[in-house]
Amino acid sequence: MKISLDKTSFDEGLGLLKENYRIFAPKVFAGEGRFSDTDLVKYSEIDSIEEICFDKKSEFSPKEVMLPITQTMFYFTEKEFKVPDIDDKGIIVFLRSCDLHSVKRVDEIYLRNKYQDMYYKRIRDKVKFVVMGCPTSFENCFCVSMGTNKTDDYHMGLNLNNDSVELYIKEDEFKGVFSGEESDFDVKFVKENKVKVNVPENISLSEVKDLELWREYDKRCVACGKCNFVCPTCTCSTTQDIFYSENENTGERRRVWASCHVDGFTDMAGGHTFRQKHGDRMRFKTMHKISDFKRRFGYHMCTGCGRCDDVCPEYISFSNCVNKLSKELEGNDE
Repeated sequence: MKISLDKTSFDEGLGLLKENYRIFAPKVFAGEGRFSDTDLVKYSEIDSIEEICFDKKSEFSPKEVMLPITQTMFYFTEKEFKVPDIDDKGIIVFLRSCDLHSVKRVDEIYLRNKYQDMYYKRIRDKVKFVVMGCPTSFENCFCVSMGTNKTDDYHMGLNLNNDSVELYIKEDEFKGVFSGEESDFDVKFVKENKVKVNVPENISLSEVKDLELWREYDKRCVACGKCNFVCPTCTCSTTQDIFYSENENTGERRRVWASCHVDGFTDMAGGHTFRQKHGDRMRFKTMHKISDFKRRFGYHMCTGCGRCDDVCPEYISFSNCVNKLSKELEGNDE
């Protein structure tokens, strides 16, 4: 079902959906950016299409809707524990093609990686996706190189054309919610990025382990972990036990995002720590994004959203890193 409608009619449909769903989309938070007098774009609940940011890339991905930065796993007392209840409402997420591909990657880790994660699954089962048309590439994007620039695996597709909205409604439940005129259109997807990445295939650790290119990142990387935290496919976490001051025998266990770039990530019992050099951490992340994950699941983990390049305080470019690695390996083959 393809229809065209005005923004007012679209908002009326959103209002009906909000009776049964929480609706998340990229939203501008004025003055909350990384630098003074800059804005922040991140995912938050919205009530109107005017709140959705279409012309900027969100600094944070929609991953945190399904995999919160901090998530209580259970509450405990001296005698028992309880898994927290969750909202009965469903969830609708507005996102671009690359981020929907990212959800597939996170699903592999938390749902199809030998064991299912109950905390992720019970939220993920409630989610429906609206793909936002994305006709123009943003800075640092290389989604075309990663094959994530388009998709047809969504519940509803949306193009924004000035004051009108084009909706491609696939979900039967949504077809009676929005009313408009029948229209013939395609959801707009970017066809070319300025940044192009050549991903080397069939990499072995022995080939890349001691390459000199990693030593560049010993000096440049400050191990802040920003690249991991904004990445839509990073899935590492740690746990924290919080004890309440009123009774030290009660509290909660939380799952919290972790970063392979941050000090302490590889700490082990006995005082052992691995990958102490920042360049070795860069190698680990790079191999995971373009090699290790693919060996297990058949496709690359990185989706080319470019957020890691956007936020790095040292202007380290992951796309450049992959291209450097590719050239290095090509040179070794000669």
